[in-house]
Parts: sequence; structure tokens; C-alpha cells
Amino acid sequence: MFDSIESVEESLLSQKYIPDRSLATVLYLAWSLKKPLFLEGEPGVGKTETAAVMARALGTDLIRLQCYEGLDANHALYEWNYPRQILQIKLGEECGTDPQMLGRTIFTEEFLIKRPLLQAILSSQEREPVLLIDEVDRSDEEFEALLLEVLSDFQISIPEIGTLKAVRRPLVILTSNRTRDIHDALKRRCLYHWIDYPTPEKEREIIATRIPGIAQDLASQVALFMHRVRNEDFVKRPGVAESLDWAAALLALERTALDEITVRETLGCILKYREDILQFQELWKRTEFRESLLSDVLEKLC
Repeated sequence: MFDSIESVEESLLSQKYIPDRSLATVLYLAWSLKKPLFLEGEPGVGKTETAAVMARALGTDLIRLQCYEGLDANHALYEWNYPRQILQIKLGEECGTDPQMLGRTIFTEEFLIKRPLLQAILSSQEREPVLLIDEVDRSDEEFEALLLEVLSDFQISIPEIGTLKAVRRPLVILTSNRTRDIHDALKRRCLYHWIDYPTPEKEREIIATRIPGIAQDLASQVALFMHRVRNEDFVKRPGVAESLDWAAALLALERTALDEITVRETLGCILKYREDILQFQELWKRTEFRESLLSDVLEKLC
């Protein structure tokens, strides 16, 4: 599908995703070398979207495993459909089915609930799927050990069935918000890339591409405003996702430029923590901060 870094860039651009050259390069290498890609960065910079866009560009399925504390093999790999097995046993008993035959029947793939990792291993599509292991930093270290085994061989042994191995290796993308350190053993098996906040110029391009109909001047103002706000010490600095939400909200409100009233009324599109909103409101009360913020945006735009 991809024969060069440029082909990756073109494919992502066709999906309205604007990559850096370095990101396009590591995506090309992950595809060519069949190596997992580990993406780190602040929340909202586009890590998850990268996997979704790659799936669309490749014309294949996106298989997503959302990580959380306590995630185990049953929810990541597979589990048996116990209610259906019990029902099959009762039906078999009523029909006089041989118990040994019944035992072999209920432990087949027909009664297997395939979770994301096993779905990716058993994928039989013409094209390899994209396997997204999202927010791996939220899982436990025990789950990391499971990932090490799966990512090494892309096979899994199920005692009742045997060993199931991937015919085609999926494109694996792991993401992390860096809430905790990931073990070196897992990182060594992956290519690595840090996705940073975009420059104002790139963010303006992203907004203009993803929000059709927005005026170029307003897109520039939003990008510059967000770049300035990210310099403040908030609990959660707004990411690109918030920029797109805010731009879409301004377009829906038929605003053509930023002003004090608009910023105040739409603050919930940018900041998602009460502490951050209170902190911004305190800063906003200071005339010098408010005027410097808006004038800085407008001056740079001009």
C-alpha cells in the first residue's frame, strides 16, 4: 500500500490529517518493517486519530482495545460464552448426546468470544487491520507482560483449541498519555514517536482542513489563541481536539472574530476542568492579561 514516505503523507492528507514529516516517516517504517508503533504525547494531540486515519487510508478495519486499570486476558484476548455453553449442555442432555462429544462441541471457536487482541490475530481480511492499543499507560504491569507475548509472536495458545497464529501481522499502534512509565521491554519491541502540540501555523491548517467553511482569519485567531493559552499552568492544557471543538462552536455561533464576550461564553469548549476554568477567569479579570492575549492574537494575525 505504501511504497514511500511521501505516499504515507499523501494518504493521510487525503483523509484530512496533516502529519509532520517525522510522523509520516515512522508510520512508513512501522508499516514496512511490521513493527509496533508507540505514540506518546499530551492528551488531545491526535494519537488515537492517527490510528483511525491509518485504518481509513489503508481501507481496512480499526480494532481498538481501550486500556484501563484491571484489564486482563479475558477482556483483551478471549473468553468463553458460558451462557451459550450451558444452554448447549442442557439441549444436549435432553437429546441424549454423548457427554464426551458434548464436551468437545462446546469448546470450539463457535463458543469463543473474541476480544480485540484475538480479533487482530484471527483477522482474515485481504488487508491487515490496524490494531489500536489505546492509553496503555492506564493498564497494569501484568497486562504489559501479556502484550509482550502477543506482540512478539502474534499467536496465542488456547488450551481447549490449540495455538492460533496470525496469518497477516496487523499494523499495531500503542498510545500513552505518559501518566506512568511503560516498561523498557515493551518499548524495545516498538518504534517510538512523540506527538507534540502543533505550531500555530500547522494548527491553523488543521482547523481549516477539518472545519469546512471556517474563515481563514478566524482559524488563525483560534490557533494563535490556543498556542498562547497552552503556556499557562493548567491541570489539562487544551489539545488539538479542543481547538477543533472550539472552531466548530464559533462557526455554529456565526462568529467571525474573537472578542471578550465570545471567549467568556465558549470557555467550556477549551477547558474541561473546573480548576482550570476558575484559574482562567482569574487571569481574565486582569485587564493587562486579557488585552495582551487578544491583541497578541490580532497583531500576529495582521
